[in-house]
Amino acid sequence: MSTILSASIIRVRDGLPLSASTDYEQSTGMQKYRKYFKMLSKKLAQLPDRCTLKTGHYNINFISSLGVSYMMLCTENYPNVLAFSFLDELQKEFITTYSMMKTNTAVRPYCFIEFDNFIQRTKQRYNNPRSLSTKINLSDMQMEIKLRPPYQIPMCELGSANGVTSVFSADYKGAGKISSAHQRLEPATLSGMVAFILSLLCGVLNLIRGFHAIESLLQSDGEDFNYIIAFFLGTAACLYQEGRITRKHVFV
Repeated sequence: MSTILSASIIRVRDGLPLSASTDYEQSTGMQKYRKYFKMLSKKLAQLPDRCTLKTGHYNINFISSLGVSYMMLCTENYPNVLAFSFLDELQKEFITTYSMMKTNTAVRPYCFIEFDNFIQRTKQRYNNPRSLSTKINLSDMQMEIKLRPPYQIPMCELGSANGVTSVFSADYKGAGKISSAHQRLEPATLSGMVAFILSLLCGVLNLIRGFHAIESLLQSDGEDFNYIIAFFLGTAACLYQEGRITRKHVFV
């Protein structure tokens, strides 16, 4: 049987639950899906405003608007158009009942728990679609979903939390290999910039001294080649050190 099981209203910026249905089952299976609710709550600010998470026999759908997200759990065969129409009704009623100032300044979890009365009434209507009198709105919603379907959240986006571990897809594994092969350069620190400048100056000075030594050698046959070699070895060492600093850091 296709049914809506529960619904929650959550503040997007910090995942604070504002209201929720209170008659959901307390079985172990349902508790697992409540964990998915919590995991999604922490990522709402990073997700699109209309999403679906498929978790086997159940789907979690939600919409977000004006800093508040409306989330519901339903069976996998529950029609999408009914699910998002249900969420749309919750959104309209909640916005009408509570101002943005109230939702933004709420501190306690479930401080609008009295909204559960409307959630229950609406859920009963949508669990008996024959009693719905919003066919025109449903046709509008069906067209909207067709034009802008909900984003299908892959389980890998949830990561691991509250004892629920997700498995990363092959695509994301491949992306991880690519990113590790092309590591980002570290921004240069103050000490790194000083070391770069000093190495560059030392290299230039040694190079100048080497040229002067060559000039002296041409003028005097008794000049020792050891001094010239020492100058150029010092120059090479400084340039090598400068190259290492440049490869490790990026100067912005």
